[in-house]
Amino acid sequence: MTEDAFIAPVSMEEDPSELFAGDSGTLDAEVRRVLVRLLQRRVILAEKNTAQWRTLVENQQVIESRLHDLFVHLVVDHDRGIAYKRQVRSAELDVPVLLRDEPYSRAETLVLVHLRTVFQRERGAGETSVRVDVEEIEQTALTYFDPEGTNLATRQREIRAAIARLAKDGLIEEASEGRYRITPLVEVVLSNERLSELNAWLRTPGAEVVVDDLPAEPDVDAASESEPERPVEDTPEPPQDTDLFTPDEETAR
Repeated sequence: MTEDAFIAPVSMEEDPSELFAGDSGTLDAEVRRVLVRLLQRRVILAEKNTAQWRTLVENQQVIESRLHDLFVHLVVDHDRGIAYKRQVRSAELDVPVLLRDEPYSRAETLVLVHLRTVFQRERGAGETSVRVDVEEIEQTALTYFDPEGTNLATRQREIRAAIARLAKDGLIEEASEGRYRITPLVEVVLSNERLSELNAWLRTPGAEVVVDDLPAEPDVDAASESEPERPVEDTPEPPQDTDLFTPDEETAR
């Protein structure tokens, strides 16, 4: 047998299918990066992450399969240019929960409602990029609180913290100091049909809402923190039969 009958060994650096030592993965590097981003972040926006969006759309089936292995859904809204993940939940199947639900506070829900209202109004008027000032958000949210209340500074801090969380969730992006662009995600998070109902409900003191299936972001530290339970009787029930989104699903472990 001649020497030509044997296959010469190829070093790892020259093997295009192996990205690192011991790599047994089958996805291309760019597809892996999109999969990791989906696990790390709540949302991918087509207009902001053009290259990642293209990779996601071209490889949607295999990325979906990898997430399904983790009991996680991939939702791709082509019309709005939004992709996000959602925890699989089943009464028939024992599903380990990778993503946990965390309710929006009253202040966060107030800000969310205002953002959705502004987005609807401006898009209806033909605006393609909807922007809002921090001062406008704050003044509108304050109208939901007791006008006789004296702790204005505390309320303002709650609202500013709410704005920061919604920015982290991807519902708004800072365009300039004190001014934010509202992303199309706000339409997915809060349906148009529930705006008036939620507006009325939010005027109930102590209201807090959980909206189903908001895009998730892993946060091990936040998930490990224990929080005191709120008395059930102190929190009003949210509107019945809502189709709202979960404000936060985070990796629990």
